[in-house]
Amino acid sequence: MKRFLLSIAIATIAMCAMAEAGDMAAGLQFHYASKNSMVGLGAQFQIEPVRNVRVAPEFIYYFKDSGIDAYNVNINLHYLIRSYGGSVFYPIAGFSYANFEHDPGYGTGKYSWDRCGANIGIGYEYRINDRFTFYTEERFQILKDWNQSVTTLGLKFNF
Repeated sequence: MKRFLLSIAIATIAMCAMAEAGDMAAGLQFHYASKNSMVGLGAQFQIEPVRNVRVAPEFIYYFKDSGIDAYNVNINLHYLIRSYGGSVFYPIAGFSYANFEHDPGYGTGKYSWDRCGANIGIGYEYRINDRFTFYTEERFQILKDWNQSVTTLGLKFNF
């Protein structure tokens, strides 16, 4: 698992080095995950190594709800379908690593579990101006024993 995550990180760094100016963005996100009604905050970095194909690694922290808190590390691919007026639609496909921690609260201690899985969904973004873009995503996260829908609202800064 560590080798897999390390190889994803190296691949992302290599793509960053190949990108041209104007092909990168960083964003802050608000998330809602349906499985346990969890609310989270996240950060996403986007890079477009080839025209209309974007790589988007992200980190999400979900706040504790019903004794469970979690974090996700995702790396998604977006295929950009551009339209007039600064709007972009894109399908999402990618990999997900999730860590969950449960504290029942009865002095029995905490326990945690990890899951690897996939993301599939759709996104939309609207360029507010040259520097800022609003985006929203809806994706289904497929994890062993923990499938859920994730709704994302975000604002990104374009480099």
